[in-house]
Amino acid sequence: MLERLKEIWLDAKQMRDERGLTLIELLVVVVILGIIAAIAVVAIGGLIENSRKDAQVANAKQLVSAAKLYVSSNPIESGKLSYESTETNDKKVLEKYIDSLKDPMNSDAEYKEAYVNVSKDPDTGKYIYKVTMEKKGSGTAKVYFNDTVSLNKDSL
Repeated sequence: MLERLKEIWLDAKQMRDERGLTLIELLVVVVILGIIAAIAVVAIGGLIENSRKDAQVANAKQLVSAAKLYVSSNPIESGKLSYESTETNDKKVLEKYIDSLKDPMNSDAEYKEAYVNVSKDPDTGKYIYKVTMEKKGSGTAKVYFNDTVSLNKDSL
């Protein structure tokens, strides 16, 4: 009988040592997980914004490449080469070089205006390309990209 009581007492002592987590310990774990989640959400938001900016730069480079193709086959001194324009007298000469451009900063909507101003430096003979893209609904156009390229007969 005494041994049976000893076994019961040892079992009870062992059960006390194997207790679960307290409420405070659970709350600490939840707070730590919340902090980690908040940091992750902020980091992911920054990645999304950076990818949109990269897409915007890629669109500008695509417009410059299309303008370079156009200028190489149709030499000009200066002018506005449009892809998308609100002015009716603008020729959309870059449309045949680019399938489509979507504005990543405006839910992939079409641009209100997207064009390249091309000018030729009289001293060096180099072309200067300045890309302007304006999103729909905004009243301000933003210049995204400047590029200077020499297109002499020797370089072709």
